[in-house]
Amino acid sequence: MNLIHAAAGVERSGRAAAIALGATIPCSVALDNLLLAVILLCWLAGGAYREKWTVARSNPVGLAALLFTSVIFGALAWSDASGAYKTALKYLDLAFIPLFLHYFRSSETRRLGLMAFAGMSLLILFLSLLVKAGALPHGGIISGSVDSPVVFKFRITHNFLMSFGALIFVWFAFTDSTAPRIRTLWAILALAAAVNVLLMVEGATGQLILVALALWLIIARLPGRTRMAALIAAAAAIAALIYVPGPIASRVDAFQRELSQWQPGVGQRHSSSGLRLEFFGNSASIIAERPLLGVGTGGFPAAYAKQVAGTDMLPTTNPHNEYLMITAQTGLVGLMAMLALFIVSWRCAIRLTTAMETGLARGLVIAMAIGCLFNSFLLDHAEGLFFAWMSGLLFAGYRSDTPTGQSA
Repeated sequence: MNLIHAAAGVERSGRAAAIALGATIPCSVALDNLLLAVILLCWLAGGAYREKWTVARSNPVGLAALLFTSVIFGALAWSDASGAYKTALKYLDLAFIPLFLHYFRSSETRRLGLMAFAGMSLLILFLSLLVKAGALPHGGIISGSVDSPVVFKFRITHNFLMSFGALIFVWFAFTDSTAPRIRTLWAILALAAAVNVLLMVEGATGQLILVALALWLIIARLPGRTRMAALIAAAAAIAALIYVPGPIASRVDAFQRELSQWQPGVGQRHSSSGLRLEFFGNSASIIAERPLLGVGTGGFPAAYAKQVAGTDMLPTTNPHNEYLMITAQTGLVGLMAMLALFIVSWRCAIRLTTAMETGLARGLVIAMAIGCLFNSFLLDHAEGLFFAWMSGLLFAGYRSDTPTGQSA
């Protein structure tokens, strides 16, 4: 009896840690790592390995994540980089997806996980508004300023997570059954999060993600005539943001100016857009030399340094594009495994328990697919862990028999 009670306690602890991770991802790397250690230890100590393996192997998203992680670690075999294992470990969060699938099996646990992330997103939104108003000075946990009021993370991470927070708020507004007043409040909070991303915090990646999520939500959720009206309104709002003087219009102007000044083969030390094009071009050259298997996990920095040797171009450890990063290290094999993870997630989303989980799962794929065009999101801690955690949470509701994601 004591063993049964102990096993139940371990299970509860692992589940609580999995839920809590939703609150720590947006704010603390140290707490993330502590909770991941607790989750792993509880999963190992909890026994029932046959049941846990059944959960993992019956879930296509979990299998796709393990396949992709295996490719990353398999590419260590032909890597001679000194930091190869350190690089591989940065992708290890994806191997936790089967563990998250186990702990988020119940709909109540999934709801608590979403609420943990939503609650922290609301706190960050509130603190960001205080920073913008000058009520919270820079320093300590406040990493931003009045000009870019981020709180715990850098602007790219802030805008990425806040964009997804806005999507969750919208779905709460669609589905909350408590009272119309509460649904209206969720809609207002979604609007506030969107304003925070678009007009308050610099970070073009998160802004693009937010726009893409909004357009997809309109197409997927609204009926015919309402959809058309919403798309027209969205197009007008996007045009206003681009052409009416403001932070986004200034960024678009700078982007156009930098592109017009870009010259292939010439170092782009003072141009953000030009520097990224430089990274992309040199990374493509690295891939062309070893297209099938790449230079090995962790081998990108050395390969890039060799590529730009003798030029005035800057070396880099990160091409700011996950597709190029993965292909350069693991070749087309790794790229196919990465794309398979996204495709499998998109296709399996229709078989989740509720329309909200289906919507959030497909929104997650959209957000990561766009984010990986301009950053190495699976390599980066917060973004990569968030993808793994949210995938495990949402796809724990996967049912292989019939599509269920159409119910509210």
